[in-house]
Amino acid sequence: MKKMVFLLCLFSLNFGFAQNEILFDEATELYNNGEYSKAIENYKQILENGQHSASLYFNLGNSYYKQNAIGPSIYYYEKALLLSPNNEEIKNNLRFAENMRLDAIEEMPKTELSKLYSAVIGMFTFDQWAYLAVALVFLFVMAYMAYYFLGTANQKRAAFISGIFALVLGVLSILMAYLNFQSFKSNDPAIVFSKEVNVNAEPNNNSAPVFTLHEGTKVNVLEELDDWKRIRIADGQTGWLEAENVRKIKDF
Repeated sequence: MKKMVFLLCLFSLNFGFAQNEILFDEATELYNNGEYSKAIENYKQILENGQHSASLYFNLGNSYYKQNAIGPSIYYYEKALLLSPNNEEIKNNLRFAENMRLDAIEEMPKTELSKLYSAVIGMFTFDQWAYLAVALVFLFVMAYMAYYFLGTANQKRAAFISGIFALVLGVLSILMAYLNFQSFKSNDPAIVFSKEVNVNAEPNNNSAPVFTLHEGTKVNVLEELDDWKRIRIADGQTGWLEAENVRKIKDF
């Protein structure tokens, strides 16, 4: 009976993947034919089926970009970049989409050390750093075993040095994974979807507006209260806006 249930689950899983692959191929053909709305429907159906990937979000971003939908295109490019942070094609298309925004917000200046730190820990996602750490620890174990089984002194020396090198890199990868995860938790980015929205000093409609944002602007959500979100923009200004005006990038 358990074997039968397992086979049914395996069949369902394979069928789901096959269906998503068909939808993806159809969406790509629709996109190439200029039928962007229909392509978007297919891509979103794949998301509803529980599958997501950098390529899927990237294609969604491209489809919305072709329709001049600033907010959704930037939103999906950002989601794709979150899953594939070193993908130059995603970064390039994101820059094109960002050029369509009305808001030109200057980022707060960073020190060279801060830029270097962000670049290093951002080379991979935290789970990719963790996978790298596991691989390096495995290499350390293999080198440790080789040290005892190899015959000559030169071979033992090479195995010892390789093992220590792999262990040090493994520990550094674990540290990078931890720092990246802390950075991931401390940031809660979102994209403005409304054409124009006032950001207020307090979480109510009677509060005075502090500044105005437009579609496609990236913000960082600091806290939430009822139907309001307190956000910060790149230049450091903060304020409250109604939650319906933004969509969080990390919502998968």
